[in-house]
Amino acid sequence: MDIKPKLLPQDSRIENEAVDLDYVKFIESIKKSTGIDLAQYKEGQMKRRLTTLRVKHGYQSFDSFFKGMTQNKDLLYEFLDRMTINVSEFWRNRNRWEVLRDIILPEIIQSNKGRLKIWSAACSTGEEPYTLAMILADKGLLKNTTLIASDLDDGALEKARKGLYLERSLKDVPKDVAARHFVANGMLYAIDESLKKAVQFKKQNLLLDSFENSYDLIVCRNVMIYFTEEAKNNLYHKFAKSLRPGGYLFVGSTEQIFSPAQYDLEPTETFFYRKKA
Repeated sequence: MDIKPKLLPQDSRIENEAVDLDYVKFIESIKKSTGIDLAQYKEGQMKRRLTTLRVKHGYQSFDSFFKGMTQNKDLLYEFLDRMTINVSEFWRNRNRWEVLRDIILPEIIQSNKGRLKIWSAACSTGEEPYTLAMILADKGLLKNTTLIASDLDDGALEKARKGLYLERSLKDVPKDVAARHFVANGMLYAIDESLKKAVQFKKQNLLLDSFENSYDLIVCRNVMIYFTEEAKNNLYHKFAKSLRPGGYLFVGSTEQIFSPAQYDLEPTETFFYRKKA
């Protein structure tokens, strides 16, 4: 009877180092080919997620998994989708959107009499920027607003541009708002064409690319939790620099900024931060 030899502590370290080197090489290959730096994401969380995907498709190593992605675009898109966690709904955490509508936007309008400039960063499949568009349309501000939405994932951006959603994505939308801005389309709901035309979708890597300036409002929610502290720090500095004095940053419910003054920001309403004038 064959008995599998028991690994000694030293053998375990060697095995773990081999696995780590495989993942390190994968990180380097992904960065070189796509510009995405996985080293700036929390390693344990990201590695578990990608290991599940790798095993699902039958790849024994990250090296073979990467080679598979270079030969199969569908696998690459699934990797991007898994990496960017495309889970979203319209009006997510509805009370925060109501604060934006009833308190933050009036303050922005009062301090800026010209055209508004708003950015939905890491917009996923479009629920967030379309929520912004609904609010702006209902306040009569959409035609006087430049509304930009960006994401790293081409697949997510394609879905966003189509503007077709399952009913479950609308569960938090006020009924009167849903009636104004959605049309039933078989088993799906289509966003109103006027809202689709109002949002400028583009591909962007938050960690690598430069940002435009003079934003009145930047919305970046439920994304920062996946980044390292160093990456978060760099991003908050970049966001603050991109806001005009008096502009607002709107973050997710698990992403409270500690010591916002270091970014030249001050807290106002919960999860809203204003750039000092």
